[in-house]
Amino acid sequence: MTCVESNCKRPMWFLAIALTALVAGCGGGGGDGAPTVSPVTTAPTVDTTAPTVDTTAPTVASTNPADVATGVCVNQPVSATFSEAMNASTITTATFSVVDVLTTTAVDGSVTLSAARNIATFTPTADLTADTVYTATISGGANGAKDVAGNALSTGEAWTFTTGTCVAPAVALGAAATFGAGSGTGITNQGISTVVNGDLGSFASSTAIAGFHDLSMAYTAPTAPTAPSGAAGCTYTETTSDIGLVAGGIYSSTPNPTAECSHEGTAETGAFFTAAANDLSVARDRLNAMTAGADPGANLGGLTLAPGVYATSSGAFEITGSDLTLDAQGDADAFWVFQSDTLTVGDTLPRSVLLINGALAKNVFWRVGSAATINAAGGGTMVGTIIADAAITFSTAGNVDITTLDGRAFSSAGITMVETVINVPAP
Repeated sequence: MTCVESNCKRPMWFLAIALTALVAGCGGGGGDGAPTVSPVTTAPTVDTTAPTVDTTAPTVASTNPADVATGVCVNQPVSATFSEAMNASTITTATFSVVDVLTTTAVDGSVTLSAARNIATFTPTADLTADTVYTATISGGANGAKDVAGNALSTGEAWTFTTGTCVAPAVALGAAATFGAGSGTGITNQGISTVVNGDLGSFASSTAIAGFHDLSMAYTAPTAPTAPSGAAGCTYTETTSDIGLVAGGIYSSTPNPTAECSHEGTAETGAFFTAAANDLSVARDRLNAMTAGADPGANLGGLTLAPGVYATSSGAFEITGSDLTLDAQGDADAFWVFQSDTLTVGDTLPRSVLLINGALAKNVFWRVGSAATINAAGGGTMVGTIIADAAITFSTAGNVDITTLDGRAFSSAGITMVETVINVPAP
């Protein structure tokens, strides 16, 4: 008997099962004298378990702004997070309102529900009035907010907050958001401990980038160039004493950084950084247009600052003598913008920016009209996105202590890093 090759390779247990099935399929005692095999029947199992019915009323787990919060930016949306998914048809301006406490005037706005249906957001049509007390209310009961099972918010929820004078920045970095460092000219590393946990880019050619290598062009942006399958990382003028890792990709214009690396230093990688820089220009203009509040003085060292837009009459900000503390006061959307001609962090000792009470590095911006020097003595932790029109310098050649930036560094001129670690904030 000739068999198909794939069947011949089947194990004996497979053939035994097939033979048993064949005998059973032959039926009762035919002319060959085979015994009749009676089929075995099993009564179907009936599930008598009663279905679970959701009878638990939803609750409001948290609000933003928090109850009795102060200094809330006038263009900040108001939101509530529920304990479970809600029925979208019951989350409307009829059940979610914001009212000026003094005038009892209702704020015009719109209400949306998140994709997971557990966060309701009230977005005012126009900015709220500065230095004003507001009450946000989500109604309960039969005509109030209900979960997907139809259970109503039992007693409703109300919370009060007071606005300040700040305006939350609409600073969308776009394609620039994945970059830890970007420059209009060159970017240079000195030392063997520098790491950029993000992308790195330059308008200049690949020859203007020195002391770096990447691993695999693991670009995160969907429109970014990609490396050929199995391609190794690329090296940009490294020496035994100048070795810097870029955990993302390196984008620059032609030529290729090395003969072995034909997928970087191309017109395509150059164009991608150009697009990122264009998005960054929009963000820079937005920061320039913001109106600053009170002048905190030139030296921010030793201060604890609430969210807001800050500038100083001297035109030069510094963090010397002590650290700067940024206090979000429990507001995860709190932001800080610092506008200055120059920025100096550190003196004979490194200085740091400390974040407390929910402050996030992604919400801190430094708009510098000229140069920025970050901890020339080495060490310390700077926080925020620095956008400077002149050079940005981290530490000084010969220092061995790591200087950290939890943020991004963008310069129209060059960037120099000495034993520097840059951590791009999560979005």
